[in-house]
Order: sequence, then structure tokens, then C-alpha cells
Amino acid sequence: MSRLLLTAFGFLGWLLAPALAQQPQRSECLAMANGAPRAMPVAFRQAAAAAEVEITYAGHSTYYVDTPGGLRIATDYSGAYQVGRLPDVATMNRAHSTHYTLFPDRRIPHVLHGWSEDGKPAIVSERIGDAFIRNVTTDIRRYFGDDAGTDMIRDGNSIFIFEAAGLCIGHLGHLHHKLDDSHFAQIGRLDIVMVPIDGTYTMSLDGISEITRRLRASVVLPMHRFATPLDDFMRRIGQQFEIDQRSGRTFRMSRDALPSKPTVIILDGV
Repeated sequence: MSRLLLTAFGFLGWLLAPALAQQPQRSECLAMANGAPRAMPVAFRQAAAAAEVEITYAGHSTYYVDTPGGLRIATDYSGAYQVGRLPDVATMNRAHSTHYTLFPDRRIPHVLHGWSEDGKPAIVSERIGDAFIRNVTTDIRRYFGDDAGTDMIRDGNSIFIFEAAGLCIGHLGHLHHKLDDSHFAQIGRLDIVMVPIDGTYTMSLDGISEITRRLRASVVLPMHRFATPLDDFMRRIGQQFEIDQRSGRTFRMSRDALPSKPTVIILDGV
């Protein structure tokens, strides 16, 4: 009888394996956002004790995130903004050619598009190396054709979230509209957030400032900085944010080192 039971359970496991493999990976950042105040999973506490990420501003909307395990992630990667070695992971959005490339270097092993070609939302939920990467889709304006600038492409952009070293890092991509409660629920907790502040090509400065205030990340990293004086952005997000202007392109951050007051860090570059 026991042998028959073992055989039956083994067969059941074989049937369930594909379904289990397709289930999304666990997001610790969502678990933290939905948990009790100050609750932090044990795995995050252990990782945060010693680990830190290195973040480099390459330009425009491209940041490089280097994890403690040696994984290199590039955001809104087009190949035009290259600092150091090629990334292991390149995330992309298709607003225009400075945010993606259809012909990335073949040596980049993981290329993650923030859009889908079949009309369905892109779904990213992957553990790569010591990072967990997921996305939250948003709509995007159509840039070409007679209805350019007015028609919205549903789920054409992605907010990417990178979880590494006990940190929750978000990149808002080429965001074109306000976020509703469902978006904020899907994003969850963010410790570091990269926000576009051009005020025109993405969304209004008032709109992105409102989103920044609501996310309340400990560190805010502006991008798309070519059109907006930083003073305008700082005035709109409010006095609860500090400003930390630096001369270099790179900084390191661990969970223990997050500033106690939300801080906008301005790195060198445009």
C-alpha cells in the first residue's frame, strides 16, 4: 500500500510541477508593504546586515545597479549610455529609442522588455542571480501615426522593481499618467525610486511630484533631467525631502544606511 501511495504522490507531483513553475516568484518588498508596521522578513534582515548595492547614473533614464553577488542591471537600456562593463540584465521601455534597443549586444544574457507584442501586459517575475526582478505595467502615449500624442497604448510601459541586498529599488520608466491605488498596491514598498522629472515628455512635474511624495522612498534619484531645474522639482515635492548633491556618478547603499529623512540624491550627469 505504501508503495502505491508513493507512486501516486510522485505522479501528482509530476502533474503539478509545470503549474508551480509558472507561479510568480515571491516578492519580499510586497510582503513588507502588506505586513505589520516595521515587520521585515528574516531573509531581508540577514541580507541588510552587511550587503549593499552600487548605483551608477549613466545618463537620461539609464542607471546601473550592481548587486553584492556581482549581478549588473541596466535600466531603460538603449546602449547609448554605457558605464563600465556590459550589464547582465537590461530592462527596456519603448517610449522612444533612448529607452530601448531591438538589437542589444548578444553578450547581455537577460533582456527584459517592459511591453508585449501580443496586446497583453508584459509579465516579469524572475529571480536572476541574487536579485528578484518584477514589473508593474502602465499605459503610454502613442508617438507615431496620425493620432500620435493622444492615443494611449495600454500596458505599453513598465515600472521595474529590483529587490537585492534587502533593498526595494523602483524605476518608473517613461511614465505618462498618474498612478491609481491598484498601481501603488502592486508596487509595494520602495526604498529607492528613480523618477523622470522632465515635466513634458513623460508627465507634468506636479504629477510626478505627487507620485514621489506618495511612494515615500528613502532615496529619490531623478532622471530625464534635461528640461527641469532641480529647484522646481524640490519645491513641488515639499520640505519633507532633503537634497544631497554629489560630484560623482556612483554611490553605495545598504538597508542600514538608508537616510532617516527622505532624500533626493543628485548624481553627476544629465
